Amino acid sequence: MFTLDSRSTAVLVVDMQNDNLHEDGAFAGTGAAAHAVQQGVVPNVMRVLDAARAAGAAVFHNRIVVYPGRDVGGDNAPIFRMLGPESLKVGSWGASAVGGTGPVGDEIVIDRIRMSAFNGTPLDIMLRNLGTKTVVVVGVWTNMAVEHTARDAADHGYRVVVVSDATSSINAEWQEAALGFALTNIVEIVDTDAVETSFATTAR
Repeated sequence: MFTLDSRSTAVLVVDMQNDNLHEDGAFAGTGAAAHAVQQGVVPNVMRVLDAARAAGAAVFHNRIVVYPGRDVGGDNAPIFRMLGPESLKVGSWGASAVGGTGPVGDEIVIDRIRMSAFNGTPLDIMLRNLGTKTVVVVGVWTNMAVEHTARDAADHGYRVVVVSDATSSINAEWQEAALGFALTNIVEIVDTDAVETSFATTAR
């Protein structure tokens, strides 16, 4: 039986940004916007967030950003060469949270320039200070930032849950590659219904 303890669980929202999945975003042409719609990723992420907030679980928002001017993001890998100079630019519409998925109240937003939400950020320290044991990962793209974040979380010693219908990629094939193969021995894969039900039973 799938269970979550809201007292020791944090939801990590990864890259729910306009450029990454909005139909007018910089990467819509990759298929990302269409796959996000197919997955129902925006409404499902909002359902996970609503359930987590109602249960008193911590929520962290992570977003990848490009800084104008010097290329501090680097070009050592194809994924980093895809970013910028205008896409995901810090302070822009493209880098902002897609409708309704942004932070509420005291929820923390962590900006980064690498794929993993843990790489070069204070996320691990913050989670440990809260007594977090389990991280629930939602967002985009499943085969890139979500997968990197999930693997790092597991290596840091957390129980990792990836929500299958609250994540999306550029198409169903890439989604399946991540959830059906790459992450099968790393994370627990559940759907939004399971997360909602579990949080409801442990609400503070």
